[in-house]
Amino acid sequence: MTARTPSDRSSDSSPQPELPTASLPVPAPAAGAARAGAGAGKSAGKKAKKPARRKAPQTAPAPPAPAAATAPAAPAAIEKPAAPAAPTAPRPRKEPGRGRRVRAARPLDSGDRERLLSGAHHDPHGLLGAHPVPNGVAFRTLRPYARAVTVVAEGLEVRAELNDDGDGFFSGVLPLRAVPAYTLLVRYSDATQELDELEVRDPYGFLPALGDLDLHLIGEGRHEELWKALGARIMTHQGVTGTRFTVWAPNARGVRIAGDFNYWDGTSLPMRSLGSTGVWELFVPGIGDGALYKFDITRPDGSHTLRADPMARRTEVPPATASVVTESHHVWHDEEWLAHRADRSVHEAPFSVYEVHLASWRPGLTYRQLASQLPAYVKDLGFTHVELMPIAEHPFGGSWGYQVTGFYAPTSRMGTPDDFRYLVDALHRAGIGVLVDWVPAHFPKDDWALAQFDGRPLYEHADPQRAEHPDWGTLEFDYGRTEVRNFLVANAVYWCEEFHVDGLRVDAVASMLYLDYSREEGQWTPNEHGGRENPDAVAFLQEMNATVYRRCPGVVTIAEESTAWNGVTRATHYVGPDGFGGLGFGLKWNMGWMHDSLDYVSKEPVHRKYHHGEMTFSMVYAYSENYVLPISHDEVVHGKRALVSKMPGDWWQQRANERAYLGFMWAHPGKQLLFMGQEFAQGAEWSEGHGPDWWLLDPSYEAEPDHRGVRDLVRELNTVYGATPALWQRDTVPEGFAWVDGDAGEDNVFAFLRFDADGSPLLAVSHFSPVVRHQYRLGVPEEFSAWTEVLNTDAARYGGGDVLNADPLKPEPVAAHGRPVSLQLTLPPLATVWLRPV
Repeated sequence: MTARTPSDRSSDSSPQPELPTASLPVPAPAAGAARAGAGAGKSAGKKAKKPARRKAPQTAPAPPAPAAATAPAAPAAIEKPAAPAAPTAPRPRKEPGRGRRVRAARPLDSGDRERLLSGAHHDPHGLLGAHPVPNGVAFRTLRPYARAVTVVAEGLEVRAELNDDGDGFFSGVLPLRAVPAYTLLVRYSDATQELDELEVRDPYGFLPALGDLDLHLIGEGRHEELWKALGARIMTHQGVTGTRFTVWAPNARGVRIAGDFNYWDGTSLPMRSLGSTGVWELFVPGIGDGALYKFDITRPDGSHTLRADPMARRTEVPPATASVVTESHHVWHDEEWLAHRADRSVHEAPFSVYEVHLASWRPGLTYRQLASQLPAYVKDLGFTHVELMPIAEHPFGGSWGYQVTGFYAPTSRMGTPDDFRYLVDALHRAGIGVLVDWVPAHFPKDDWALAQFDGRPLYEHADPQRAEHPDWGTLEFDYGRTEVRNFLVANAVYWCEEFHVDGLRVDAVASMLYLDYSREEGQWTPNEHGGRENPDAVAFLQEMNATVYRRCPGVVTIAEESTAWNGVTRATHYVGPDGFGGLGFGLKWNMGWMHDSLDYVSKEPVHRKYHHGEMTFSMVYAYSENYVLPISHDEVVHGKRALVSKMPGDWWQQRANERAYLGFMWAHPGKQLLFMGQEFAQGAEWSEGHGPDWWLLDPSYEAEPDHRGVRDLVRELNTVYGATPALWQRDTVPEGFAWVDGDAGEDNVFAFLRFDADGSPLLAVSHFSPVVRHQYRLGVPEEFSAWTEVLNTDAARYGGGDVLNADPLKPEPVAAHGRPVSLQLTLPPLATVWLRPV
């Protein structure tokens, strides 16, 4: 289980309106105001620039691109500028030369007016915009801080200034027969001068931009492309380009959009509620790629909270927390990879994984810079896949990505979503598969993110005992709520389809499956059958796996599951003795093998005979699931020591032990995973602050050959592994394995055969004593006339003593280990030897 660190927290759950420096349709507020809740510390004291007068543009001015992240400044107290004083009475205006008069509109009901101003109205489109009335069309807009608003009816020679109703409301009735296409000319002023008019499209002149089918699927929790329905999506709607904002907030009294395009004051952009779905929607013309935004939510108690978009597909660089409007322009070049990805089952194919913490593999590199280095490095070492520790957005780097706040956004620390696509594309073109860690087990409590999103438990369980994760100070998802389950299932599909990833390694599955996980008696409630299993989590994992495998051919899902749950990698229709169906994963991390084998090799050789069973026990259950053998980041941090440092003895013996252990691991049934830095015997624990100790491979370093030798061995292991079907073709069936000698505890020897689909064998012999054993006899299949050594971890080029079996070995008619013929080998000290028939 990954060690977690509590995420950093924003300090105010009810922030004041945020006021950046953009010169868009409202005037700059008083100097010294700061953007609250965004974490970017941007000053808002500049005055709005005087824009040039324009002729009837189709959209509002484009917002500025988001600024690079800086350290957050302490939020200043914000004094909201007073709205211009309302005239004592509405003054009808006559448009010169047009003959049009603006009659006073019917005043707003006081309750509607107050709800609009307080952000608690569910249907602003029913009051704002243009609506037919007797003898004309009524126009009403809410434009805080505006000096005047003029309606321009396109194609009708109509231009009429609306009446100022106070509090930012402007209204009037024009003698028109039908609602025309129109724009608004909005005039502002600052303390010293009056500004020219800005021409904008009225957001309240548009029909809903979200269809009934989308709403139906959201309501049923079956929208498999949820990211196309919720969040911020650039689109052309009713012939106008802008951004459709949608958010699920069923407990909210009202939702408004605040962003750098309205100085983080959402008063002018209240959203409408779409029926009983809990979805709020607003299409805002003129908002495009790069705009920053959040949702200003009015809670059930009337208080406000400013929240990042749960469906945001891009975010600001932490510690800033705003969501960013984005659309992809990446052109993929991995067609050949995708076309053949599903040609062969992952269970019957080479699968050797290099695990990477992307932000620290080469600290400071962007996604695009990594694309020029990581694929070449991984390909040179012969790994078939990389596994990226979580790259979804997270506020605290020390969590390694396991406390996610932006489930749909690749972390912006290294670039944009398209930059991440570029990296995946480069890996595919190098022939490298991409797995990503995915964290649907929990989320942090940051008060600008998912926790009590709309004022009440929404994504988390309503029962505090079910919601609180006892280990990590986080909240667990409510898997029984259809919309929450939909949010997560669609998220799994999203990473596979939008970023072409080839697999998901699902973190902390055990914490999801058990109601009593890390809880004492009295801290949990049994399920309806009196058991400790969480049936909601089981149903979610089954649905997620079934959906991903159906939609994304060739993709694999991998469970980090540390218990003996029956059927983690069995089909969902499989029913085990406990009555639960299979979870549907493709592979499972073999945590038992990892702990047992590491415990064995950490012992002094003289004591290993007493722990011999720790190395053989894995074969008792090897075919109960489809396994990956992981030496992951979890095993080389927090006092556990790096892999080579776990080994006993002097420096030579430590390296020899690691080489022998890796040879045993690559030959053992199951796929393998190795964390970065362990491939060259880094002696220090990994730290996300500086990453691997690459300086160990500097030729000027005296011990560089020792580290390079281990890396050369890893390359050779992968090369021979990929060329030897016996090592991967029958990983998941007993017919692919046979012990030669699993009881040689006194000798610290493990010898076994691996077979491919045609019966061709590979003999693997691991010797964990620091002595040379001559003429060591092992029984072998009699149908082969000679065997040759194809890998020896004691070879001098790897840093070993070069004790080899140089000539082809011929079996002798001497029975051994239940076989009529046998070989006599020389076993190097602390080494693994692989042999194949000639």
